[in-house]
Amino acid sequence: MRSLLIVIFLSISAIGFSQKTITISGKLIDDETEEPIIFASIGIDGKSVGTVSNAVGEFDFHVPYIYKDYRMVIRMLGYQNLSVPISNYAYKDTVIFRLKRASKVLDEVIITDSLNGGDIVSAALNKIDQNYPKEPFLMDGFYRDLKKVGGKYFSLLEAAVKIYDEDYEEPKNKNRLRERVALMEVRKSLGYSNKFTRYFEKYNLLEDLLLHNNIRYRQFPMQEVFFNSFRRGETTMYNGQLVHVAEGRFLVPDYGGTMHIKLFVDVETYGIVRMEYERTFNNEVLRKKGDLVSRYISDIKSIDFKEYQGKMYLNLIKLQSKINWYDQKTDELKFETELQQELLINNIETNPYERITGTEKMRRYGLQYQDERYNREFWENYNVIKDTPLDEEIVADLEELGTLEEQFENY
Repeated sequence: MRSLLIVIFLSISAIGFSQKTITISGKLIDDETEEPIIFASIGIDGKSVGTVSNAVGEFDFHVPYIYKDYRMVIRMLGYQNLSVPISNYAYKDTVIFRLKRASKVLDEVIITDSLNGGDIVSAALNKIDQNYPKEPFLMDGFYRDLKKVGGKYFSLLEAAVKIYDEDYEEPKNKNRLRERVALMEVRKSLGYSNKFTRYFEKYNLLEDLLLHNNIRYRQFPMQEVFFNSFRRGETTMYNGQLVHVAEGRFLVPDYGGTMHIKLFVDVETYGIVRMEYERTFNNEVLRKKGDLVSRYISDIKSIDFKEYQGKMYLNLIKLQSKINWYDQKTDELKFETELQQELLINNIETNPYERITGTEKMRRYGLQYQDERYNREFWENYNVIKDTPLDEEIVADLEELGTLEEQFENY
């Protein structure tokens, strides 16, 4: 009898463990063109848990078992929301989800207001205090960075993090991180010990990425010339709401180069749904190393927000930075470097009981020096941005030193 009870107990435990999450694997395509829909938001109706589709429209969504009877909602700019029962798609092979464009809905809407692009941007920036959280909140996030030298990828770092913030108040110092970050898990490839890492900054790259949230840190010039640079684009839809589009291109005289900004703004609330940003630099010298000197080439960035409980929260931020190294005497190009970063927010907790204290807080130096041992079980059930066939080049470069799984285990 005792043996039987032990067997029953172990069986129940195994079932309970296996049911901690439900996995839905899918691919998003345009209903008419059948083209993949990339970086769309996938979430649970009324909840803050979520992920995004990858560069070919695919995703693996790990849903907490307690939400098995809820509905999964897929949202993308320019498309109608798609809502489906979670229980219908659990544990199936990759499911194709077809999203319908919102153009047919827009055909029935006549926009009669006379706002120009600058008016829209000005209203959106002035309403940040109304549209973004004024109470403390805690976010779970997945961070990834990839380093590339001379066209070849050589290092990968991924981290699961918790991010605590008091509110979206405008900070006095717009270059100092207000959020408190705690590292839950970190995994990295052996390339992090590569000799080329010395050509990348040693500071905390995740902290730098968070500081790139222009909306959170109010990193916009407020002069009239800035607003006059914006032109109004074609209205689109997101999450069932009309969205203004404003686009501006202008010179940056203080630092050199040009800047291109595109904002997607909710028509009713003037909350910023998405920001696209690209900046090129005019040979700005960054630093010297031996006989070499580095110059910034460009930044390409996108920031997505999602609405939860009436406020807008960060959903996804992506940044690609290019820096070239030249011979200091001859100005000959020696090699190119590229840093790719992304942060996906996969859960939000409002008014959290938990705080991130000083002892838990992430340090300001590189994440690669702050990690714990690789936890395979944790990563198998954590919402990350799914790898794509486009990543085969990256994986091939990184796995010259062994499979990534082996590198995570042995670093």
